[in-house]
Parts: sequence; C-alpha cells; structure tokens
Amino acid sequence: MLRRHNASVNFSVVGNHEVLICDGLLCLCSLYEQSASVVVNPATRWHRSFPLSNVQHLIIEKNNKSEVAYPLPRLGFGKDKVTGTYKPVYLYNSFEFKLDNVTTCEVFDFRTNAWRYVVPSSPYRILGHYEPVYLDGSLYYLTKEETEVLPFSFPAETSFEVKLLSLDLHTETFQVICKAPFVQPHSSDLYSITMCILDDRLCVSEKNWPNQEIWSFDGANKTWTVMCSIDLTESVSLFEERSFARSSIAQPSIALVDKNKLLLRGNDYFHTLFIYDLHTKSFDLLFKPPKPVGPVYYFESLFHV
Repeated sequence: MLRRHNASVNFSVVGNHEVLICDGLLCLCSLYEQSASVVVNPATRWHRSFPLSNVQHLIIEKNNKSEVAYPLPRLGFGKDKVTGTYKPVYLYNSFEFKLDNVTTCEVFDFRTNAWRYVVPSSPYRILGHYEPVYLDGSLYYLTKEETEVLPFSFPAETSFEVKLLSLDLHTETFQVICKAPFVQPHSSDLYSITMCILDDRLCVSEKNWPNQEIWSFDGANKTWTVMCSIDLTESVSLFEERSFARSSIAQPSIALVDKNKLLLRGNDYFHTLFIYDLHTKSFDLLFKPPKPVGPVYYFESLFHV
C-alpha cells in the first residue's frame, strides 16, 4: 500500500519486491511472483501495470524448482529526456542464466506494452548487488572486471577493477565513463558500496567501519572528489538492531537538504531514516516506521507514463 495523507492505492506485490523512483513515479516489481509490475504516482493515484520481463520469468522458474544458486537482477527505472518516455530496464550478467554474451539488457516499451532486448548490451559484467541510479537521461551501473587471482590468499581472492558504466535511455547505448579508483580493488564485500544522487550529482558511498565516505562525480571533468567522510559511531544508538550500524553494508544516502543536511536510510530491517549534519557532524533520528514493511521516500510530482 502506498499512502498520501488519507488517500491510498492498493496493488498486489507479494514477498520480496523492488521499488524504483523517478520524477515522483514509483516503479514496483515482485521478484518471485507472477503478479504484474506497476508504475504508480501516489500524489495523483494514477497507476499502470506492465508484464514481467524475460529474466523475471527465469527467476520464477528457478524458484519453483527450488534452485538457490542464481542472482537477482536489479531493476532500473528512468526517463528518455528527448522523448519524455519512461523506461524500466533490466541489465544482468548472462553466465548465471546460461545466456550468450557477457550481459543481457531488457527494456520495456510502454508504447508496445512489451519487453525487448538491447543489442549490443554492456561489454563488462556488472556489480548486480544493488539497483542502478538514474540521472539526466541515463542509468548508471558499476562494472566489475577481474584482473588477477591474488597469490597466497585463502580462500582464493580475485583482484578486480571497478568502472562506471552508463546507459543512455534515448540511444540505448552503453558507455564506460571512467575508473572508480576509490573502491577497494581487493575487497570481497561489495555491499560496502552504494550509489546515489545528491544535489543532482552522481555519488558513490564506501563504508569501512566506523567511517563511510561519499564521493561526488564531476561529469564534465570525469573526476571524483570526496564530498564528506562520516563517522558512524554516533549513529549506533539510533538502531535497535545495533549490529546493522556496525556491519559492512553502506547506509544509502537519500538526499542533500539545505546544502548541509544529509538524509541517510539505515540498513536495518525498518529502513530507519536519519539526518547527518555536515557542519556539526551530528545525527538526528527523523523517522522510524512502526513495522519493517519497506518504506519508500520520494518527492511528489504530477507526472505519469
């Protein structure tokens, strides 16, 4: 259920699901159920459903067979700035699904009400642990290119190079933008990294307890600068499940308010929302849902597909 004051829109999303946001539109899809995906505007109560992608059918088939060794591709959702068309996108590594090529890309076309493949797809395998982010007509991903197996490591560890990858939603072409040298090249815990959009700029967070650094990308110069470094020690008291604050999982950034207040979403079951003041370096609890139901934070609009 999505709620705005005393108005609500009901739809069926059972079990694990994803919610993507663009221009105040929420795109929801279920990972294991046959129920259709839906795009909804909570402000106007407008909504439209669309069918499952090919990879969703593959996941449901594997789940029904009780298979466990397969990835869960993350949905992307953004807008073609030239035509104004909104596009749900699945980009995933092909090998795990016994498909050809390095990756496979599916885009949903609301005009034909059908999914179609984008060819060629990304030439690099992607880090599929998190959803891509949308900015200014493109979806952004991080790629993982393995370089070598580290000697004398047990269990065996692989060194890899991480790059920033974009998908232009108008031309539907991929482009490797630059390397991301700040990501630990030998790190085995990829959940310590998360992408976000802050102040209309692409940002990446990297958590290494007790600190979390947020890097901002300058698209014109293709350079990264440290936006801030957060000491998460003081945030522990905001969580009932305190192990989450100390875990290696990065706290996703939601928005930058008044240039000096950072909204962060906790990695606990409740997705607790708290504020970090960049000047005073202090934390304040903003909102904690009464139940672990997966709250969604968005800015209202009057857009529709």
